[in-house]
Amino acid sequence: MSNAWKRLDFTGAGLQSLNLELTKRQRRPRVAFGLWAGFALGLHAFYLHERWRAFGYLSASLAWTVAALMMPWPIAAGLGTVYLAAALADLATLDRRVTAYNKALRMRLSLRKDSAPPPGFRGRYTDQDADIRAYTALKEQERAGHQAPSASAGKTRPVASPSFQEQEAALRAQTKRRPLKTPRS
Repeated sequence: MSNAWKRLDFTGAGLQSLNLELTKRQRRPRVAFGLWAGFALGLHAFYLHERWRAFGYLSASLAWTVAALMMPWPIAAGLGTVYLAAALADLATLDRRVTAYNKALRMRLSLRKDSAPPPGFRGRYTDQDADIRAYTALKEQERAGHQAPSASAGKTRPVASPSFQEQEAALRAQTKRRPLKTPRS
């Protein structure tokens, strides 16, 4: 199937246009994890619009590069290890941050002020409430496993079903009357 439908303009208020815009602007975890490989440049943080984190990665990379050139190698290796540990800790929270970004985006798009109901929308019809009330009243009369009482049911007394012991006694009596047939071997 071609992707030509993605170029169509479905602007206006409504769920379809909201979903199209949300699909375009959401961040994908797979892309964020791929960009994490360039953590020294803060690419994944720029992708999630976390500018303070992205500039922190850039400044830490610059500081480590200067330390590697100016200081003895054990100090530079120690700083590099700390930097890599911080990047791995950042990787552990990356999926949660992508989810939080997408959730905030969904909320921001859903609750924006410029979205209005479609033209001609008159709200919920009140005549549907009568149907719902009648259905609810009918369902309230029903009991689990029993039929709802009819109008004539109030005149006669309902027949009680036999208890478990009575049913067992009836089965024993029926078995004694007829011998149990077993298949021949």
